[in-house]
Amino acid sequence: MKLGTLEWVPAGDRPDLLADPVARAIGAMTSEMASGVAGEVSVAPIDPALADTAAFCERYGVAPEESANCVIVAAKRGGETRYAAVMVLATMRADVNGVVRRHLDARKTSFAPQQEAVALSGMEYGGITPLGLPDDWPVLVDAEVARRPLLVIGSGIRGSKLALPGEALARLKTAEVVALAQ
Repeated sequence: MKLGTLEWVPAGDRPDLLADPVARAIGAMTSEMASGVAGEVSVAPIDPALADTAAFCERYGVAPEESANCVIVAAKRGGETRYAAVMVLATMRADVNGVVRRHLDARKTSFAPQQEAVALSGMEYGGITPLGLPDDWPVLVDAEVARRPLLVIGSGIRGSKLALPGEALARLKTAEVVALAQ
């Protein structure tokens, strides 16, 4: 696989480059052969100081439109808070207060506070990914993300990145493809 200047290997071969929940999710996908997603996921080590999208893309030669960001949103209605992951291309912004709020049938949505997102996901801030999130969290995948033949996303830690087809994200168990970007 060629994407930027990184050396990619099958993610299942390098669990040391994954957050624990991500490694467990990829292991479960492999053992269950769930939708073939696990075999399409590769991982590459990076400098953790360059995990943020702009710095990562510049250093490793990955175009921003080949990168997708995962943001965790908190959706509130009637005293209940639910969480969801939102996947958009690095070149776009998610319409959290419009499309995402309506899709989640929430009265109010906001980005989950950093400490909360990290604690609930079991992943590092700047590396959160939809693979390995709690099973009751919807994963809203922007339609443009789902169409990409190959993209880079977080691995659950700041010291590596995952690469996979956008379609693989759309096939995750809790994924829904929606036009989310502004």
